[in-house]
Formats: sequence, structure tokens, C-alpha cells
Amino acid sequence: MAENENGAQAQAQPEAVKMQVIGQFTRDLSFENILVQKGVQGDVVPDIQVQVTMDAKKRSVENQYEVISKYKVEAKNKGGGEPLFLLELEYGGVFQINNVPEEQLHPFLLIECPRMLFPFVRRIVSDITRDGGFPPLNMETIDFVALYRQEIARRAEAEKADQPVS
Repeated sequence: MAENENGAQAQAQPEAVKMQVIGQFTRDLSFENILVQKGVQGDVVPDIQVQVTMDAKKRSVENQYEVISKYKVEAKNKGGGEPLFLLELEYGGVFQINNVPEEQLHPFLLIECPRMLFPFVRRIVSDITRDGGFPPLNMETIDFVALYRQEIARRAEAEKADQPVS
């Protein structure tokens, strides 16, 4: 009888989450060195702003998803606000994800998947800024949980604003 109890306990435990990166890719990349194009006089002290958005979609293969992170990195001169460079990167990954409950899949895709890809994005941004004539930009680690919460709050506000007033 002890075997049955152990067997029942083993069956009651959910299977471990499995995530495999099938592939990753640069979908779009743009770098504009505005400093060289237009020229900026005097001392240049960059003020760098990074904007991040994410998107995920199901693929035709069972349990496969494509996740795209979009990064917009703008550098302006602190002194006069003149633009120095603009880097836009869309970086994606294809993931095989098993044993994630349906209600947890959306946050998993938009938090864990971009977190797995981020070191590669950081390297690309560093290389592109260096190759573009600037010191390599080593992006700070991004809090994808906070980013996800901000997006959910933004969507809730947008839905609230779209509702007719009674």
C-alpha cells in the first residue's frame, strides 16, 4: 500500500517547466551616428535613454513560441540636448516551452524568455556602439518583471479610457 501512496504522490506533483531556446535572431537593426552626420560643437557628454517593448506569439509547432524584444537606445548631449546616436534593435528567439500552466504562460513568455536573450542583446549593443565610433555601451540589466507589470498597468488604463462613460 505504501507504493500506491508514493505513486499517487509522484503523480500529484506537476512536471517541471522545460524551456529550450530553439534559435535566436536579429530581426531588425539600425544605427545612426548623428554626431558624425551633423556635428556637435564643444564637450560631448552623452545622456542615454533605453526603451524596451516585448511581443510574443504562438508558432504553428506545438508548444513553440516566438518572442521579440525591441530596444530603442537614444544618446543625446547633456549640454544642449543634441542627438548623438540612435540604435534600434529587434531581437527574437524561438522557444520550446513545456509544462507552464496556461494562466502563467503570458508572463513567462514576456519575462523569462527576454531574460534568456538579454546577454546576447547586450553584446550586440556594445559591439554596434563601439563599431559606430562611440565607447561600447554596456546596458544595465533590465528588470523584465517590472517592465511586464508596467505594460499590464498601461493596458488596463487604456481599456479603462476606451470604456464609454455611463
